[in-house]
Amino acid sequence: MNHHILVVEDEAIIRSSLKRLLERNGYRVSEAGSVREAIDNHRLPEFDLVITDLRLPGEQGTALIELAKPAPVLIMTSFGTLKSAVDAMKQGAVDYISKPFDHDEMLLSVSRILREQKLSNENEALKQTVAVPESGIIGSSPAMQELFRRISKVAPMSSTVLVRGESGTGKELVARALHQQSPRRDNALISVNCAAIPESLIEAELFGYEKGAFTGANTQRKGLVEAADGGTLFLDEIGELPMEAQARLLRLLQEKEVRRLGATQTRLVDVRLVAATHRNLKQLAAEGRFREDLYYRLNVVELTLPPLRERGDDIIEIAGFLLAKTCERLNVRPLSFHSATLTAMLAYKWPGNVRELENAIERAVILADDTEITPDLLAIEVDVPMLDEPGHPSSRHHDTVAENTPSPVSDVAEPPAGLSLEDYFQSFVLAHQEQMSETELARKLGISRKSLWERRQRLGIPRRRSTNAPDSDA
Repeated sequence: MNHHILVVEDEAIIRSSLKRLLERNGYRVSEAGSVREAIDNHRLPEFDLVITDLRLPGEQGTALIELAKPAPVLIMTSFGTLKSAVDAMKQGAVDYISKPFDHDEMLLSVSRILREQKLSNENEALKQTVAVPESGIIGSSPAMQELFRRISKVAPMSSTVLVRGESGTGKELVARALHQQSPRRDNALISVNCAAIPESLIEAELFGYEKGAFTGANTQRKGLVEAADGGTLFLDEIGELPMEAQARLLRLLQEKEVRRLGATQTRLVDVRLVAATHRNLKQLAAEGRFREDLYYRLNVVELTLPPLRERGDDIIEIAGFLLAKTCERLNVRPLSFHSATLTAMLAYKWPGNVRELENAIERAVILADDTEITPDLLAIEVDVPMLDEPGHPSSRHHDTVAENTPSPVSDVAEPPAGLSLEDYFQSFVLAHQEQMSETELARKLGISRKSLWERRQRLGIPRRRSTNAPDSDA
């Protein structure tokens, strides 16, 4: 892309020199000698970057920061003082550079600013196309909507929460949502994976230690529990916590105090604890492998994350977001899923849940030679026809129920080859809604009534009242 840069500098020699430097490196350059000249002769927001001297005749160059938005403004200053730089940055300048500047330094600054601006613009575009809650949790399924409702009720409280769910379902995102929606949001959220820290170090990491507490303790160190004071402590895989550490954690929950290893005094801490596990803590307690009293202290409020295989169309929604995010992160052109890939994703059980889906999509983006992600690129094993097999429905996508997904009836209507899902759905509903109830339509299409309603809304197909079709299920 041939970026367009505006140079605002009252000294003609410096302005001409900078213009030649930028043009030699492939940039398109316009120029002005003052803020007023820049306003009168140019449409400032249309530039990719504005480079301006701080001191100009009339208004200072910082006046362009607001006038040029959303274009970033790089300030040049002859003084090079920290105060002038800080003042410019406070007003919204993207960066500053001291004069006289080195040519390589200027080019590096310009390149970095334009690259960061491009990523920022792409991120904003992504937010417009993929609406993601602040917590990062995506899902429209009934189970996820119930989870969101519970999070909003529990978050404002200080009660301890136990998050249960299989590995890879996003338990840390639930902890983040609880923290972000709580009065503690402005303080720290400290996340600890209990399974990732060696058993011999876990107590020192969590509770800290005094100098000389053990061999190698050459200094005093504050633990992660103290670091979370006033905020939230998230302990992932808490079922892996050793018994000794469990006893200390129980005291924290009971007395709101912590004692560092080797210390004689305790310290009061105000910490909201969120714990997570994929294991059955009640069963572990019955087997003597987890403290029963700690289990009951933890299990004040329990939130359960459903596995990905039980979330229906959430799979497609999450996959779309992950694909856009991965393409942006890897700096590759936007890609889309082939209709057969959507069918494969819905049919696959995803034992590794969202984490496995994310890894599969990243692998597919790296290996893709075309603009579409095909099923083979995901490297998942499902009984779905490949693209080169005869009779493959290359331009359709089985809705939430495919050949590999159990259906409540055996006579699910199959779209003719060559007809897109959207066209087939619309034609089938319009042709049969006078004679069928919503339940019958959903069964024939092999989808749920909720999916039928959602697709009606998206395609603008109003539901008709018929005197022939029973509507007792309406």
